[in-house]
Amino acid sequence: MSTSYTISLSDDESYIIVKILGKQTAELAMKQNLEAHAFGDELGIGRYLVDATEAVNVDSTLENYSFAYTDMQTPTGINKAAIVALLVSPDDHSHDFIETVSRNAGLNVTIFRDRELAIHHLLTI
Repeated sequence: MSTSYTISLSDDESYIIVKILGKQTAELAMKQNLEAHAFGDELGIGRYLVDATEAVNVDSTLENYSFAYTDMQTPTGINKAAIVALLVSPDDHSHDFIETVSRNAGLNVTIFRDRELAIHHLLTI
């Protein structure tokens, strides 16, 4: 299963949508995040709906930890004040640890299993 993704602006132009299909790794997530954050910076938007309902995190616990505490902390181009709603499938728990370590590393990442709740979070926080 190959991985692909798209980055777009929401219809109301208030948040960026990152739609991921396939296997997700830290390396791919960094590429996606750098592109999405550059787009958000260009538009003055720091809110992101990451739709991973068709993606599975295949990284190890150590790789997820390193992603949150090292990868996301060091590069230029990452908005550390960004608000991220990570939308996952109801039965997918492969992204749970990345939410925990991201939050512990000071990033505002929250998992949702309901699209409307995720969007509400982005629009009201």
